[in-house]
Amino acid sequence: MASLAQLKWAMATSIFLAAVIFGILVFAIVYFLQLDIFTGLVVALAGTALFILFEYAIGPVMVAASTKLHYLKPGENPWLEKTVKDLADKSGLPMPKLAVVPNNTPNAFTFGRSQGSATLAVHEGLLRSLKEDEIKGVIAHELGHIKHKDYIVMTVLSALPLIAYIIAEVALFAGAFSGGSSGGGKNKNNSGAALLLIGVISFIIYILTFLIVMRLSRLREHFADSYSAYVTGSPRELESALAKITYGLSISPKPPEGARAFYIADPATAKQEVKEVMEKKDEYDLDHDGVLDERELELAMERESKSTWHQLNSLFATHPPTFKRILLLREIEQEMDTGKYSSDKVYTHI
Repeated sequence: MASLAQLKWAMATSIFLAAVIFGILVFAIVYFLQLDIFTGLVVALAGTALFILFEYAIGPVMVAASTKLHYLKPGENPWLEKTVKDLADKSGLPMPKLAVVPNNTPNAFTFGRSQGSATLAVHEGLLRSLKEDEIKGVIAHELGHIKHKDYIVMTVLSALPLIAYIIAEVALFAGAFSGGSSGGGKNKNNSGAALLLIGVISFIIYILTFLIVMRLSRLREHFADSYSAYVTGSPRELESALAKITYGLSISPKPPEGARAFYIADPATAKQEVKEVMEKKDEYDLDHDGVLDERELELAMERESKSTWHQLNSLFATHPPTFKRILLLREIEQEMDTGKYSSDKVYTHI
């Protein structure tokens, strides 16, 4: 059983753990390069803060530019405007900016620096391939992200593993270069070894902070799914939308987009999920009719999600497996059918 307070707690602890682990990296750099502790810490913390502020400031611009989205003018898509406005009002949120991405894959995402400046973007493929009620479920999911402010936390938090990765690359390259160059004597060899060690530590820190960020990313998707079920009162529509989105993304010839964590579904994860099922199609085709029906596909996805390899691989995923998301929505749907579902139970099934 979960609550919105637990999501906020998970965000806070994720930031704290990532900061502590990143602090170990800063200490290692200061120690192995034999810098003055005070100067080293000031430079490292100031540099990190500036990098995070830069990413926070430039992030929305980069997302908009990389996706080539088109901001809608008033009256350009009346149905979409009215649907978002109605759900935003019900959520107690300001109307987000609306944008359409000229992309045939079914997907949607939100980004921004605050609730008041948030953008909700949908792909043309989503508007074409999903029914109106399914699109409504997706929009409510995205409004859930805005409601929880988790995309802001993700923008800031994801800066730490990125910094660690950059440091690892630079240190390993510099260390290898120092070690392979002639001249310099003992001091140069020592500095080269120190840089290599910093590179290795940085890469370990990168992996650890990356895992923390990915865990939070998966958790926020469950909270947004639950919020969608609550706002629309119809979990089934998002269930259907997620199934269609996963399949649609799996057959897309395009490579995954860069800002995968912001989407309602990750193209890379979708391709892997469907690929694993189709490789064992004969095993999962229980009635041997050559086609996996909805029930057979659900059983296949459930079995695949329980495999040790899939569970380990999912640690590096931005999104939970589709089956687990659908299962959560079905639990909410069953409770709604009993008539006992209420606003204080929005997140209890997570």
